[in-house]
Amino acid sequence: MKEFFLNVTRYPRYLITFTLGVMASVAEPLAQRRSNPVTAVALIGALISGSISLILVLRAMVQSAPMA
Repeated sequence: MKEFFLNVTRYPRYLITFTLGVMASVAEPLAQRRSNPVTAVALIGALISGSISLILVLRAMVQSAPMA
């Protein structure tokens, strides 16, 4: 049973490590292109629109009104 709980505790660490690795591999090329003003504006716009989309999707998922 101890081995089971040890394996279960590894999953959150794996998820965090995987997520940070993906974010780092995506952010590195984007950071190199931020010197161009057009690209910087496009990146800022993409971040804002992505954040708004994520907020709206999460809000719709958490909405407590029952579906009829």
